[in-house]
Amino acid sequence: MAETLTIEGTVETIIFNNPDSGYAVVDLNSDGEMLTARGELGDVDEGEVLVLKGAFVDHPRYGTQFEAESCEHKLPDTVDGIRRYLSSGVIKGIGKALANKIVDAFGARTLYIMEHEPDRLMEVRGMSQAKCDEVAAEAKQIFVLRSIISYFTDRGIKSRYAMRAFRSWGASCTEKAESDPYLLCCDAVGLSFREAENFAHDLHVPKDDASRIGAGIVHILRYNAGVGHTCAPLDRLCKTAKDFLEISETRFYEVYNAMLADEALVEYVKKEREFVYLPEYYDAERSITERIAVMRQFGIRDSKDYSHMIDEIEQSSGMEYAELQREAIRAALSRGLLILTGGPGTGKTTTLNAIISCFEKLGQHVLIAAPTGRAAKRVSDLTGYEAKTIHRLLEVQFDGDAQQTFTHDENSPLNCDVLIVDEMSMVDVLLFSHLLRALRLGCKLILVGDSDQLPSVGAGNLLRHLIASRCMPVVTLKEIFRQAQQSCIITNAHRIVHGEMPDLLRKDNDFFFFHRTEFEPAADLLVDLVVHRLPAAPAYKLSPTKDIQVICPSRRGPLGTVELNKALQARLNPPTAGKAQVKSPLYVFREQDKVMQTKNNYDIPWTKDGESGKGIFNGDIGHILAIDRRSGEAVIDFEGRIARFPLTMIDQLELAYAITVHKSQGSEFEAVIIPLLGRFEKLTYRNLLYTAVTRAKRLLILIGTPQKVAQMVENDRRTNRYSCLRHMLEESVRAETPPEETDA
Repeated sequence: MAETLTIEGTVETIIFNNPDSGYAVVDLNSDGEMLTARGELGDVDEGEVLVLKGAFVDHPRYGTQFEAESCEHKLPDTVDGIRRYLSSGVIKGIGKALANKIVDAFGARTLYIMEHEPDRLMEVRGMSQAKCDEVAAEAKQIFVLRSIISYFTDRGIKSRYAMRAFRSWGASCTEKAESDPYLLCCDAVGLSFREAENFAHDLHVPKDDASRIGAGIVHILRYNAGVGHTCAPLDRLCKTAKDFLEISETRFYEVYNAMLADEALVEYVKKEREFVYLPEYYDAERSITERIAVMRQFGIRDSKDYSHMIDEIEQSSGMEYAELQREAIRAALSRGLLILTGGPGTGKTTTLNAIISCFEKLGQHVLIAAPTGRAAKRVSDLTGYEAKTIHRLLEVQFDGDAQQTFTHDENSPLNCDVLIVDEMSMVDVLLFSHLLRALRLGCKLILVGDSDQLPSVGAGNLLRHLIASRCMPVVTLKEIFRQAQQSCIITNAHRIVHGEMPDLLRKDNDFFFFHRTEFEPAADLLVDLVVHRLPAAPAYKLSPTKDIQVICPSRRGPLGTVELNKALQARLNPPTAGKAQVKSPLYVFREQDKVMQTKNNYDIPWTKDGESGKGIFNGDIGHILAIDRRSGEAVIDFEGRIARFPLTMIDQLELAYAITVHKSQGSEFEAVIIPLLGRFEKLTYRNLLYTAVTRAKRLLILIGTPQKVAQMVENDRRTNRYSCLRHMLEESVRAETPPEETDA
C-alpha cells in the first residue's frame, strides 16, 4: 500500500477538467518543483493553491504522477499568485488587463476586497458601476462554490456531489443539507443512501427521522428496480425496511402513508395485495397499459385476404412458408399489433423479412429498432434493412442532472407507418413506455422476440407479461426447419427449453462438451481454447477477441467473469513498454483491451463514417484504441462508433473477454465458451442456460459436469420479478374488449 502524502502547490496549467464530475489533471508548482496531479479536484483554476492528500504513482507513458484522494482549495495569497489567478479568466468579466489594474490597486488584499468589500472595486481606474456589479456577482459565485466544495469534502462527500448540490440549490445548499442530509440522495445530486447515512450520523440525525426512513424506502425500491422489480409487495417492503433501517412497524407506516399523500410513492392493489411503486415505474406500467388499449381500440382491423401477396413474396424469395409463418404475416398486415415469438431455427427472421417485403409492396414506411447496438446490427445483417437502437430512434437527450429525455414523444411522433422491434425480451418497461408514446395511433407495432430467454436487465418482465395478458395477437413459431435441424446448437437449445438434456456425447458437429470437475483445470482449458486451440484450428479461423466470447453464469468465483477476464487479459493483452493503461476499482485497462459499457451513458460523444452522435449504452462492446492521460480520455471503437471516453467514467467499463449471460443478450458470436462449474445456485436455472447457448452461431463449447447441466435443465424456475403490468393489461382487456377478441 502506497504511503499517503500531503502536498501543496499552485496550479500552473489545467491539462484536463470535467466540470460535471470534478475530475481534473493539472500541472502543479510545489515549492518550485513541477509535478502532475490528478483526481477529483473539483472546479479548479490556474493560479489557485491546492492541498492534496494521496500518493505518487508511475504511469508507463507520462511518468510519475500524484494521485489525489482528497483536495482542499486555497485561494492564492501572494500578489503574483492572485494576479495569475485573476488573469486566468476564472471570473467572468476580468481579463488580463483588468486583473493587473485590480491587483495593482489592492495588492495581496485583492481577493479579500472582492469577497467582503466588492464596492471598493469602483476605486479601480475605468471601473463603472455596472462593471463593478457584474464582477462582484461573478466573484461571489466563485467564493461561495469554493466554500461549499470545502464544506462537503471536509465531511467526506466528493466534489462532484457538492457541485451538483450547488447547481440545484445555490448558496443555501449547505444549510439545506444540514437540515436534511437525505436530500442529497435526490436524482439531481445522486449521493448514495450509504454516504448520506455517514453524513447524517455526524449530524446526529435520529434513526426514526422521517427523512431518513423515506430515503431508505426509496433506496430499497431503487435497489429492487436494479435487479428487475418494478414494484414491491407492501408487506415485504415493510419487513425489509424495518430490518434495514432498524425502525418499528408503526414508524414505517407513519412515514409510508405520508409519502403516499405526497405522491412520492404509489400503491397499487393486485388480488387484494398492496404493491408499492416509485412513481416513474408506476407511470411506465400504467402508460403502457393505456397506450396499448388505445392502439387496440383505434388500430386497423383489415379483413382483406393477403394470401395472394404472400404467394408472390414466396415466389420472389424462393421460400416456402409454413402455415404459422403465413398466419404471422397475415396478422402483421391486417392487425395493428402483433407479437412474433419462437425459438432459434423456427423461422422468425424469414417471417420478418416477408412482413417487411409485404409492407414495402403496400407503400408503408417501416422502421426497425432493437434495444442495443449489437442487437440492431444483428437484425440489420439478417434482414438487409437498417435498424437503429431504440434510444437512437427516439433521439435521446441528456441533461446535466443525468436525466434522459427523448426528442420523439406524443408531441413529436416517429414518422413511420410500421415499427418493428426485435429482441423484445431485452426491453424494459421504462424504455417501452417512451417508445409507445412516440407512435402515432395509426402506426402498426410488431414485437419480435424469444420469451424463453432471460428478461431485460432493466426493470420488468415485459415480453412475457405482454404475451400472458393476451392484450394483442401472438403467433408462436414452433417448427424447427430442416436446415436448422442440422445444427446441434439449435436442436440442443430446444431440448433445454423443453426440459430435456442436451446431447453431450456427440463430437462431430457444432456443440461440444468438455468434462471437468475442478476449477483450475477448467480455467486452464478455457484459456487455452481462447488463446491457442480455436484460433489455430483451420476449420474455424477465429479471432480470440472478435469471434470468441466466453459467457459465464456468474461474475464471482474462479470461473466467473472477473477472474476469467484477468486471466484472459494476461494472455491476450499483457502489459508492454509504451502501452498506456489506466486503473479502475476492479480492472487495469490497456490499449487494445476488449471492453463493455455497463451503464447507459447518454453524454459520451462518438463519430461513425462522418456521422456524429452521443450515447454509449449498457452492453455495448468495444476495443480501446488509445488512452490519453493528459487529455483524460480513452478512444474506444464501439463497433464502428469511435467514442472519446472520459477517464473519470472508467468505472462504467469492464473487461469483456468474459461476460455474463445477462450482458450477452441480443448478441450473437461466432464461437461461445460457457464454463458450468461452481456454486452459483441462484443462477442455476433453465432459461439462463438456454439464453447462453443461443448466443452461439457456429460453435458452442460447454466446460463442466453433466450433473451441473442437468441441474440447470431441470430447474424451470422462471425469473421472478415483481410487476403489476400483466394484471393491469388483463384488467384493461376485460374492461374494453369483447370476450371473443381475447382469444386472438
